Amino acid sequence: MAWNSVPLHVSYEVVGWLTFIAWSISFYPQVIMNYRRKSVVGYNFDFVLLNLTKHSCYLFYNSSLYFSPAVQKQYRAKYGQKEMIPVAANDVAFSSHAVLLTAVSLFQIAIYDRGNQKVSKIAGGIVSVAWSVAAICFFITLSTHHWLWLLSVFNIIQVCMTCVKYIPQAVMNYMRKSTSGWSIGNILLDFSGSIGNYSQMVMQSADQRSLTNFYGNIGKLLLSLVSVFFDILFMIQHYVLYRHKKDPKSKTPQEVETAKSTDKPVAQNV
Repeated sequence: MAWNSVPLHVSYEVVGWLTFIAWSISFYPQVIMNYRRKSVVGYNFDFVLLNLTKHSCYLFYNSSLYFSPAVQKQYRAKYGQKEMIPVAANDVAFSSHAVLLTAVSLFQIAIYDRGNQKVSKIAGGIVSVAWSVAAICFFITLSTHHWLWLLSVFNIIQVCMTCVKYIPQAVMNYMRKSTSGWSIGNILLDFSGSIGNYSQMVMQSADQRSLTNFYGNIGKLLLSLVSVFFDILFMIQHYVLYRHKKDPKSKTPQEVETAKSTDKPVAQNV
């Protein structure tokens, strides 16, 4: 399906790749902070595990709908032959990059100082259930060939992960009364990317004069709206509620030693 408006098409592509850049860069402030501190204290492990599951499902959804003619055929059979596929190249690029960088964060958790933090049983249970459901549905689809239905399952899983993945970090910040160890740069870039992602959907819907782009890709819509909600919450925590508050437990060994040395009284000459 072709675009009706060249300006909207150009704007869609530009905003899409700007969104990709913002969202992709958003992973790096936290990774760099972890590397410099050689510590992941203050960075919630449940968030990382849920996030990896979310982005893995999102990658499967995006790449299948973007590259597979069979899936595209089933999509148009359901929503109409004239409807555009609601996944762009930047969506595939972003989700691929997201899986890679989230895996890097998981590796940092394995090698850096973790303090007394660990993955909760609740998060582990949620992830286990999600992948069990995905596996069962995959084997069912092998015989039925209802690939679009399988994608809808992965889309539902990634939406669920999007809704719950931020909660552990938000609760941790509240309990510690601090955002120390949690990069606000990640949040600001994620917020920008979410606004761009939603704007992209609005442009496509305006050009096609159809809302199919929204309910035909509910995962992308909720990804933007839920992310915006929690990003605003994190910004309030960082800039308003817990401004200038540093949790002593989040300090790295180097920071503790530096603090001790600066607290030592200076010897006076008699």
